[in-house]
Amino acid sequence: MASGRRDFSEFQAKLEKHIERLPDYAQRAQQKLQRFVPPDQHGSGVPKPRVVAQAMPVLSEAREKWVAWNSPEAKLARRKNRTSRALTLWIMGAVLCVLWAVVGGFGLAGGGGIAEAAPGIFGTVVFGTLSVRSGLRLRQLNRTVLPVSTTPPPLPPAGSAARAPMQRLAECEATLADLLRQLSEPSSLGTAPVPEMSVADARSTAAEASTALRSLALRIQSIERARNAAPAGERAALDSAISTLREQLEDGVESFGLLVAAAGRAVAASSHGLADSRLFLTDATDRLAGLALALRELS
Repeated sequence: MASGRRDFSEFQAKLEKHIERLPDYAQRAQQKLQRFVPPDQHGSGVPKPRVVAQAMPVLSEAREKWVAWNSPEAKLARRKNRTSRALTLWIMGAVLCVLWAVVGGFGLAGGGGIAEAAPGIFGTVVFGTLSVRSGLRLRQLNRTVLPVSTTPPPLPPAGSAARAPMQRLAECEATLADLLRQLSEPSSLGTAPVPEMSVADARSTAAEASTALRSLALRIQSIERARNAAPAGERAALDSAISTLREQLEDGVESFGLLVAAAGRAVAASSHGLADSRLFLTDATDRLAGLALALRELS
């Protein structure tokens, strides 16, 4: 039985991996299709079939839904809903059994006595026990604290203008997390190279900036989907909007990289015993906080 569960977990992991790559598969299929499809009658060189291109948003949406369905938050919410419905069912059963016991015990429906009330009493005990168990289970689920997910959010689909900046952002986030961890660890003298308040400020500012940058990337993807569905005459304006947002996104990722560089200089300074390593983080953190505020107002 254990091996069966392990095999199913491996199968699910492989399935999730292939679902994550669906947009990439569609992009490759489109590139191969263009090699064999002749140009249209106007000689523009654009292939007639656009089935794969139209399927790209659908594949991306399917991937996002799959990731959302399998997220720990979604799984916990489904467990809560199932337990809550079961609790309601057991309570209703217990109430009906109590009524049965009362009616049978007092002879309201004819007869009366313990023999008539016994089935209702037995059902009350059974459904009451199930109600208590479901209630305790629901209480436990409500108190469950989900661990912080270390899995990076999915990247935009291949071919999106936001793909490359988001790849760089993910790399910067991983590097920054490692640098801030080193800055928060006590040195040989028993104290951290940088005060915990400065590290926490840099960490929270970076998280806020990452959220704002990902929101901007989502806007770019939405406009790209609108461009693909728009008539040919309307696509130029949408392309211009995408280019403008792409420049803002790249500037934001570059500013995020400045914070990573500042954290790297702080780590280098602390390794040489310099007392002012905190100063390397202050300016970059302030700049990134201003960027996050501007992006949040923009979105």
